[in-house]
Amino acid sequence: MKVLLLNQCFWPDVVATAQQLTGLARALAQRGHDVTVIAGRRGYDDASLRFPSREGWNGIEIIRLPSVSLGKGSRWRRALNFAGFSMAAAARLMFVRRQDAVVVLTSPPLISWLASLFTRLKGGRMVFWVMDLNPDEAVAAGWLKHDSAPAKVLAALLKSSLLHANKIIVLDRFMKERIVAKGISAQKIEVLAPLSDDSVAFDAKGRKLFRRREALSEKFVVMYAGNHSPCHPLDTLLEAARELRLRDDVVFVFVGGGSEVSKVKEFARANQLQNILCLPYQPQAQLAALLSAADLHIVIMGEDFPGIVHPCKIYNILATGSSFLYLGPNESHVADIISNLPDRRQASVARHGQVNALAESINERADDFFSNQSRDTRFIYKAESTLPQLVAQIEAASPKTIYVAQTSVCDPASKPQTEVCATYEQ
Repeated sequence: MKVLLLNQCFWPDVVATAQQLTGLARALAQRGHDVTVIAGRRGYDDASLRFPSREGWNGIEIIRLPSVSLGKGSRWRRALNFAGFSMAAAARLMFVRRQDAVVVLTSPPLISWLASLFTRLKGGRMVFWVMDLNPDEAVAAGWLKHDSAPAKVLAALLKSSLLHANKIIVLDRFMKERIVAKGISAQKIEVLAPLSDDSVAFDAKGRKLFRRREALSEKFVVMYAGNHSPCHPLDTLLEAARELRLRDDVVFVFVGGGSEVSKVKEFARANQLQNILCLPYQPQAQLAALLSAADLHIVIMGEDFPGIVHPCKIYNILATGSSFLYLGPNESHVADIISNLPDRRQASVARHGQVNALAESINERADDFFSNQSRDTRFIYKAESTLPQLVAQIEAASPKTIYVAQTSVCDPASKPQTEVCATYEQ
């Protein structure tokens, strides 16, 4: 089966959608499918990174497109970045032959509409793997007004993509409910949690080395790792860091990229906080060591974003057995996960704006850690991988009918009486 994967980010980029798509691409190639990826040449968060325009990797053909990169300092710059890649992708798709299946993600927003147009014109089936919903995200973040002309146009393009998709893969039940509310049949929507990284597990040696390298060996490490986005407001966490500024044994480590990184740095500078450390995205090979280095992870979701975004970090946190604190609405996929934890000691919960409660919870965790009550506590729960189910959904979207006739192969000289053939139904 010929499969085209379309998204702005792919290996060796380390942002979340790149990691998800890379895992899928490798699995499809290992199944014997002819896999092509169209992605961008620049690093998504670090535009100074440049990748080869074309290469083969693990049986996957990668086509990377040039596009503008004006940074993420403003909404119009981000919009131009997205538009640049979309135009480059549209031009390249004109020369791509028909595919049996096109799997499209959501970076840049509404790249799915290009995939739907491609399959309308050239045939094949479309699988829409929804990582986030736009323009819903832009409206919830206040970047677009709900009743504005741009929001209405973008909403129409999203609905067109959803209607045309043969299969829609969403990450949680809230996302499914939101899509069904747009008039999309629930029958073609499948809920599958994001792919887990089998390489991520608690790494005692890596933890020690990472903490030593960053001068964290004698500290209680509170870590926020991932995308620094307005969809995951950091204000309450930053205020808690200010409340705990006199504890020189507690440090807040912010790892990753995004538009809010500068806000974190400015907050630390303006308040002369020595307990905040900012680090860039770490190499994928160091992910287990990085996550293992934390004593308390922070998972954040904005109040208005359930069903729109889906912080994936929770799954790798669970894989390392780390304790975590969830800061967000009562109804979300993270809250669902917490309610099903075998040991509720692993998670704490706070709400946005509850600075004192958050600071006190971190204080208590740190006290337990230094009194050795929780220093060696790990909650290792390995979630079942959803990768086989995802691959099965894609294969089913472009069904292959195989007619197999039995014949004796015991006698090499015997002439087969029947043939084995395979045809694709479209």
